[in-house]
Amino acid sequence: MGNDCVSEEMAEEKRSFLNDNYGDTMPLSQLKPGEQGRVMAVEGGHGIRQKLFLRGLFEGSVVRMISCYGPITVEVDRNTVSIGRGMAQKIVVRRM
Repeated sequence: MGNDCVSEEMAEEKRSFLNDNYGDTMPLSQLKPGEQGRVMAVEGGHGIRQKLFLRGLFEGSVVRMISCYGPITVEVDRNTVSIGRGMAQKIVVRRM
């Protein structure tokens, strides 16, 4: 298991829970340019959640994909935010 705080089994259980309770969810990185989504969950520890919160990305916020080439660029609350693909994979959204 290494130094991970969350085992792969726990991560899979959370993904299963989200799919069962939130329906059509996906990582933020899978939205296409121009599509909007609502953030349903942020996977990861306190550090990543805080970094995303400071950029306006938290549960309930609405995002619009601007660019998915290179860093992921989204609009959130009339601000443009660019994040790495790995960080975007940890943001679970539901397409609107």
